[in-house]
Amino acid sequence: MARKLEGKVAVVTGGTSGIGLATAKRFAAEGARVFVTGRRRAELDDAVAAIGPDATGVRADSADLDALDDLYERVEAEAGRIDVLFANAGGGSFLPLGAITEEQYEDTFGRNVKGVLFTVQKALPLLADGASVILAGSTAAAGGTPGFSVYAASKAAVRAFARSWILDLKGRGIRVNVLSPGPTRTPGLVGLAGPDAARQQGLLDDLAARVPLGRVGDPDEIASAAVFLASDDAGFVTGAELFADGGEAQV
Repeated sequence: MARKLEGKVAVVTGGTSGIGLATAKRFAAEGARVFVTGRRRAELDDAVAAIGPDATGVRADSADLDALDDLYERVEAEAGRIDVLFANAGGGSFLPLGAITEEQYEDTFGRNVKGVLFTVQKALPLLADGASVILAGSTAAAGGTPGFSVYAASKAAVRAFARSWILDLKGRGIRVNVLSPGPTRTPGLVGLAGPDAARQQGLLDDLAARVPLGRVGDPDEIASAAVFLASDDAGFVTGAELFADGGEAQV
């Protein structure tokens, strides 16, 4: 059976855990050579080992422009091009209006907006004509969540990027799409509840109650959607937002 990404070169930022790691594994299983980034060396080494022999880890913070330059210099030297770019690195935290700090704003927009912008812009010389760019969105941008407005706003900006970038890249055949997961059982999500296991499960149960399918997602399910967007199966899909959310944002 033909693999969907055979011979392609993929870059996954924030690929050491959760959705990023699950997607990097699936990209490799589908035949891609995968470069993954992470901010911590130990987790990066573990991720590379889990992905397999076709993975290369590059320590980088996507909000650090010099680190992005180093990443793409490595990719150019070792692979020469990029066929699939998943700008996945990001994150957020809860603070309600009235308690939002400049530090939270700078951290969230630095990772989710600045990081995504320059991850894609600095990749342009290496992106092959016809490449697939996938931006990590969120259902948070499609509705309201108490205490999560800064994160939601940052993901709304990501959605706006895709609409304009497909026009900026017209003529190169580069597709730009947004993949927006619903609540998904990842270290980043459960970590929002702090270290207490009961509070973490309470958060997951509360989120699951809002999802028409009655559960939170699994990172592998989001990875399957990413494989579709990365592959030639999505050859006529660009500027779109694909919700992998159990129906959460659809009702």
